[in-house]
Amino acid sequence: MGKTADLTTVQKMTIDTLKKEGKTQKVIAKEVGCSQSSVSKHINREAKGRKRCGRKECTSKRDKRALERIVKQNRFKNVGEIHKEWTVAGVSASRSTTHRRMQDMGFSSRIPRVKPLLNKRQRQKRLAWAQDKKDWTAAEWSKVMFSDESKFCISFGNQGPRVWRKTGEAQNPRCLKSSVKFPQSVMVLGAMSSAAVGPLCFLRSRVNAAVYQEVLEHFMLPAADQLYGGDDFIFQHDLAPAHSAKSTSTWFKDHGIPLLDWPANSPDLNPIENLWGIVKRKMRDARPNNAEELKATIKATWALITPEECNRLVDSMPRRIAAAIQAKGAATKY
Repeated sequence: MGKTADLTTVQKMTIDTLKKEGKTQKVIAKEVGCSQSSVSKHINREAKGRKRCGRKECTSKRDKRALERIVKQNRFKNVGEIHKEWTVAGVSASRSTTHRRMQDMGFSSRIPRVKPLLNKRQRQKRLAWAQDKKDWTAAEWSKVMFSDESKFCISFGNQGPRVWRKTGEAQNPRCLKSSVKFPQSVMVLGAMSSAAVGPLCFLRSRVNAAVYQEVLEHFMLPAADQLYGGDDFIFQHDLAPAHSAKSTSTWFKDHGIPLLDWPANSPDLNPIENLWGIVKRKMRDARPNNAEELKATIKATWALITPEECNRLVDSMPRRIAAAIQAKGAATKY
């Protein structure tokens, strides 16, 4: 049972409404979920027109507008830097007051989402691709074998700078961090269908066309047999240089394996990217001491992926495509 000071705005409005309906304080307290004394004090305060006592705010509306401008100029500053700029602007407030005012405005410190940078031509190609695939059925997507590489680091603690944003601003370009693909530590190649995941392949060297074709021969073909048996399938990979090389295209033609055309710089359209995210979240508490322990942890976690998770991710393809069309080819929430 909360005190009067603990009543929320919704509770206070509910008390006022029930009071007008002629209900007793005991009934009101039961429906609102607070003590009867809290109801009584709120009603008496409203009847006498008394306002809640407390120290007057040391910042004006003008000060708050200045603070919001400072935050929006660079979302990646910490509280100390924001407080320093605010005081330089002539506002007399403590660091804790600065933090409270930011929270009052709706700003919360969050880990920024990572989205690829897309130029105009890439957005146009993504939009054209999405419009071409918008009528694909779940059965058609179930024939696609999705593949991708991902890096895993021994240390999972370095997440970079945090960003100040409000509810609903997660996709705001000023609140996003651009992704860059450079292999560090262990690099892994994986594949999935709507039914299950395939075996993992750990990459030991820089992947050029020749190395990639060896990986396809010794990893992708066995994975395809495991996932599809003798049924036809379509292979998906991104437009990395080793993937788009002429010799690699020739390899696929020689083996009679059709390729899914894929727009450049589009990890958000690939459901296996979300699968990597699931694996990394499950490994969040793992603390491998070396690369071999890291590989063993990745394998064990990958083996825990269920068919239901794979099916759910592949079933999201129509929604991903609809989102890409709605965003006119820009990066989506996926």
